[in-house]
Amino acid sequence: MKKIAVLVGSLRRHSINRRLAEALARLAEGRLEFDFIELSGVPMYNEDLWDDIPTSITRMKRQIEQADGVLFVSPEYNRSFTAVLKNSIDWGTRPYGQNSFAGKPGAVVGTSPGAIGTAVGQSQLKSVLNAAHVIVMGQPEIYLTWKAELFDEDGGITNESTRSFLQNWVRDFEVWIERTSHKK
Repeated sequence: MKKIAVLVGSLRRHSINRRLAEALARLAEGRLEFDFIELSGVPMYNEDLWDDIPTSITRMKRQIEQADGVLFVSPEYNRSFTAVLKNSIDWGTRPYGQNSFAGKPGAVVGTSPGAIGTAVGQSQLKSVLNAAHVIVMGQPEIYLTWKAELFDEDGGITNESTRSFLQNWVRDFEVWIERTSHKK
């Protein structure tokens, strides 16, 4: 079973993007193992911290390196992705020559109450991930307009067409990882 490092770009306790990531994890059970990376303890990037590297950074880099693929789940703030994700990408790609993301198959998804979901933020995030040498899946995309009634209290998907769409996305992500993975 392939392991997926999951970076959720919202630190909010009841984040709808965290709920989306957890729903995808449930749909992937038995096919992909989602390893959620805790980003709340990751300090803002500061080159001086390499002298006494925080444990949160070594843990995050190790989780990414041990994964077969990476999933970025991001809300959209002001037509962009979150500082939490950018900061994590900056740490993960450094120091020079030790890019934990290099060559990893990856995907970007997100949800928002807005009509276009997180489309603009995802586009910007994909550009940064290409520079970070993540092999980003282009299609299918998930720009989910968040509606609470699509999910039950336990995070299960109540709407059949949404469940089917997300199941197909999980299948396609699994195929993407198989096709693009350099990990033996």
